[in-house]
Amino acid sequence: MAGFLDELQAVVTAVGERVGPSVIGLGRGWGRGSGVILADGRVLTNAHVLRGGEVAVKRADGEFALGSVAGVDADLDVAVIEVDTGGAPAIAWDPAAANALRTGSPVFALADPGGRGLRTTFGLVSSTGRSFRGPRGRRIGGSIEHSAPLPRGSSGGPLVDAEGRLLGINSVRMEGGLLLALPADAALHARVQALARGEAPRRARLGVALAPPRAARRLRAAVGLPERDGLLVRGVEPGSPADRAGLEPGDLLVAAAGQALRGFDELFDAIEAAGGELVLTVVRGTEEREVTAHFTL
Repeated sequence: MAGFLDELQAVVTAVGERVGPSVIGLGRGWGRGSGVILADGRVLTNAHVLRGGEVAVKRADGEFALGSVAGVDADLDVAVIEVDTGGAPAIAWDPAAANALRTGSPVFALADPGGRGLRTTFGLVSSTGRSFRGPRGRRIGGSIEHSAPLPRGSSGGPLVDAEGRLLGINSVRMEGGLLLALPADAALHARVQALARGEAPRRARLGVALAPPRAARRLRAAVGLPERDGLLVRGVEPGSPADRAGLEPGDLLVAAAGQALRGFDELFDAIEAAGGELVLTVVRGTEEREVTAHFTL
């Protein structure tokens, strides 16, 4: 046992020494978040840790720099910061490494929460293919659940293998001490490279604020309307596809492309699969109708 622990300690130390220079802290000591260097002048982090277009960055050499946001994809919960990285090395990113992960795979999590110092921890993959919701409520699938513990302010830091290759971006803390990391696969690599070039994400949006089915049932019951499952429209963005389709606050969306809406995920999936238009079944009061939302990217 002592020999195993000595070997594990040596590996954790080696990973920290290899990857640590590529890890940065966001904020000035209050634990806003962490990030990892993609290339000279480019840092990857979570979108949910950002506040505004500028952020203080602490490099591994202890120096602070003021960075600006080069690109954000809030639906995917990733952002790229443009900042002086002081010549620090970029992390090794081989998208195939993330695809090779299995339950029980050893992983190492790193962070510099709020610039308070590097953390390097060891854990095991407990599950792959998990999902969580991004800042805008969209389901993000394919995430890596693991047991490498990190303190608050570690979101945006890297999950790596023993060779220091990027496997994921630590994003969500769960009950029981487990964490979820966005998988650093080919899809994420392509999305991040586009953000680094300043390309905004192009994704169809309906343009509504929604309440879940439980709230919709309560509201309809309160005003004496028949109970129906669906998503309650709480607000409509002016000029949006929803606005052009004639949706109004108080409408109940009960189906999209002929599929019943029992939650947000069914609507998000229908919008992503819609292409240029999407037929919605809407209940207004007791009247049911169909409207067509047209999308432009």
